[in-house]
Amino acid sequence: MIIIAQKISILGSTGSIGIQALDVARNLNIKVEGITANNNFEILIKQAIEFLPSHVAIGDKRFVEPLKRELKGYNIKVLGGLDGIKHIASLDRVDTVVNAIVGIAGLIPTMEAINCKKNVAIANKETLVTAGALVMSNAAKNDVEILPIDSEHAAVFQCLAGNRKSNVDRVILTASGGPFRGKSRSEMENVTLEEALKHPNWSMGSKITIDSATLMNKGLEVIEAKWLFGLKPEKISVIIHPQSIIHSMVEYVDGSIMAQLGAPDMRIPIQLALTWPDRKNNNFTKLDLLKMDSLTFCEPDFDAFPCLKLAYKALDTGGTMPVVLNAANEEAVSMFLRRKIKFIDIPDIIEKVMERHNVSDATELEQIFEADRWARETVFGLK
Repeated sequence: MIIIAQKISILGSTGSIGIQALDVARNLNIKVEGITANNNFEILIKQAIEFLPSHVAIGDKRFVEPLKRELKGYNIKVLGGLDGIKHIASLDRVDTVVNAIVGIAGLIPTMEAINCKKNVAIANKETLVTAGALVMSNAAKNDVEILPIDSEHAAVFQCLAGNRKSNVDRVILTASGGPFRGKSRSEMENVTLEEALKHPNWSMGSKITIDSATLMNKGLEVIEAKWLFGLKPEKISVIIHPQSIIHSMVEYVDGSIMAQLGAPDMRIPIQLALTWPDRKNNNFTKLDLLKMDSLTFCEPDFDAFPCLKLAYKALDTGGTMPVVLNAANEEAVSMFLRRKIKFIDIPDIIEKVMERHNVSDATELEQIFEADRWARETVFGLK
C-alpha cells in the first residue's frame, strides 16, 4: 500500500486538528486545494489567503457573501452549505481528503470523498462509529484507503504493518485518563467546565476534550477500531496510561507486544497519514526517553466513567445503537459546554436514551440519520 498525498482538501480546517493538518501541509509543502469550516469565518479567511486553495467552503451560508468579498482577487471559488463541503471533498485534482469535522456532520462528506475515489485521512471518528460497515465496504468497493489520524489508531496501524492480522491476540488502546483520572463518581459531582477542559497532555477542541474527560472518546475509539481493523469487540482492550507516550499496542498470539511511542503531538500521526509508507523529516516535538521518569498503566474504572461501558454495550448491540450512543453524547456534551447540566449527567442521559431505543439495521444512510434524529429529540424530551 503506497499512499503519498500530493494534493489535499481539509474538511474542518479551522478546528484543532484542521489547523495542525495545515501545519503538516506547510511542513511537507503539500498543495492544499480545498478547505472548509462551519462558521469560523475569520480564521478561514486567514487560511485561504496563506494557502491559496482553489476552493473554500463555509457551512453557514450567511458567511458566503462576506467570504467572497474578503477573498476577491485571490482566484478562490467560494462555496457554502453542505453541498459546498461535499464539492470540496470531491475535487478532481485532490487525491486525499483530510476529514477533521467534528461529529456526525463528517459522515456525508466522507462518503462523498470515497465515492469520488479519494483516500480519506480521518480524524472524524463519528463517521465510523455511526456508519462503519457502510464506510468500509464503500472504501473497498472504490479501492480507496481510510487512514487513521487519531494517535491511537495510527499507532495500531503501525504495529500491524508487516504482520498477519490472524496472529493478533488483542489491540490495546491507551487512554490518559483525562483530568479526573483516579476520581470516584461522587468526587466528580461538582466539577466545573473549566476543570473538565484542562486535558493533562493533549491540545484539542472542546468537544473531544470533554469526551476524553468522560472516557467516551476512548469508547468511540473502540468502536472505530472494530471497523478500521476488522476486529471483534473482545479483541479490543483499553488501558489507562497517564503519560500518553505509548499511543497504543498490539499483542500477538505468541505473547509479543508491539507498541508505538511518541510525543503527544497530533501532527505526527497526521503527517504519517499523508506520507505512508514513507516518513518525512519535521520540526515537531521529539520524544526524549531519558527525560521520562516512568511509564505507568492501570485498568479503567468503568463505574466512575460509565461512558466507556456504554460504548462497549453499543458495540455489542450493534445496528443503530452506536448511532444513538453518539448522538446522545453529542447533545449531552453540548449541554454541559453550555452549563445546562452537570458533568456526571452526561452518561446518565446517554444511558436513558439507549434504554429507550428500538434497534434497527444500520445498512442505509437514511436509517442512520433517522436514528440520529430520534436520539437527539429523545435527549431534549428527557425530564
